[in-house]
Amino acid sequence: MKKIIALLLLCFAVTNCEKDDICSESTETTPNMHVAFYSITIPSDDIPKSVTKLRITGVGNSEVLSINDGATIYNGASDVTEAYLPLKTTENNTQYVLHKNYSVDEDDVVLGNPDTISIDYIRKEVFVSRACGYKIIYENVVLTVLDDGDNWIQLALAANDNQTVENEEEIQYKIYH
Repeated sequence: MKKIIALLLLCFAVTNCEKDDICSESTETTPNMHVAFYSITIPSDDIPKSVTKLRITGVGNSEVLSINDGATIYNGASDVTEAYLPLKTTENNTQYVLHKNYSVDEDDVVLGNPDTISIDYIRKEVFVSRACGYKIIYENVVLTVLDDGDNWIQLALAANDNQTVENEEEIQYKIYH
């Protein structure tokens, strides 16, 4: 009898779950900013151009976001022609250092040609569901390359006029080098 009651309670609990009670893996969450690298030779042609030995590190964060040294594979490819940059959800600015032709010396100092990019935006919370909570979308996104006198990044252009980061499948910025 106890087993039947327990089984009935379990069936009642399972059938009372609503769609909003479980956050699906396929539910879109806070997106990363999608940037792609192109040849500066003829910017209007949008010819993808990989970055040689690319290393991406967040400013104020020792965690390396991406490394392409010819052996390390990024996003399933050995040639890096695009990157996904997480933006801060608690601040309106995120900065990254992108090292081209990087190497590390015997003292663990990163060498190469570093360019710092600064990304400014306005954060907007969007309700997803009761189970998933909120996600952040980024509006009025502006990417600036800080001038260090030896920039390998020649030009950064918004991919469209409505600069929002809402869907990371779309390219938000094109970086020409």
